[in-house]
Amino acid sequence: MFRQASRLLSRSIAQPQHTKTKVAARAFSTDVPATPTEDSPFSQSWKKVIPTIEPPKTPSSYMKPRPATASTIPTKLTVNFVLPYASQLAEKEVDMIIVPATTGQMGVLPGHVPTIAELKPGVMSVHEGNDVSKYFVSSGFAFIHANSVADVIAVEAVPVDHLDSNLVQKGLADFTQKLGSASTDLEKAEAQIGVDVYSAMNSALTG
Repeated sequence: MFRQASRLLSRSIAQPQHTKTKVAARAFSTDVPATPTEDSPFSQSWKKVIPTIEPPKTPSSYMKPRPATASTIPTKLTVNFVLPYASQLAEKEVDMIIVPATTGQMGVLPGHVPTIAELKPGVMSVHEGNDVSKYFVSSGFAFIHANSVADVIAVEAVPVDHLDSNLVQKGLADFTQKLGSASTDLEKAEAQIGVDVYSAMNSALTG
């Protein structure tokens, strides 16, 4: 039944080549409307074929609307800093953040150009006036939006002052030893990751 429905849906949505119109460019996250939109052609076709079952939800159904891009640059940067299991910062207004991008330390101020940056092990600092909060992040991504909103998603993170210097030194020594004695490519790769992460933590403590 569902296989037949899929064929019918694709057939009903498809258009002949000579009737296709130019498709508008995909909207930025800052252009997401305040009310969720429905994929009308798909939903209508679905209801014609399977009227007893609700159409499946699309990602846009769950997206929280972003505030519109202001005509002037705001004075503050709004930061969301999340981990897979917790939220460290939620809609926090700050002056600047500095993230450890793979291309180098990247400072983000209000009005920053839209950017997606991959993160490497290192320190993310959050600046609020004279106060600076520092977090060690293992990896992740930073999404900088045109409306001066920054979403930082990290695999793991911890305040720098929660790091134990003795454990960091021990971990660095252990992985350095493993790297030296590794006999396979897998063992070398795993040991090198450990060395990189613990070296970054050691730099965070000593820097």
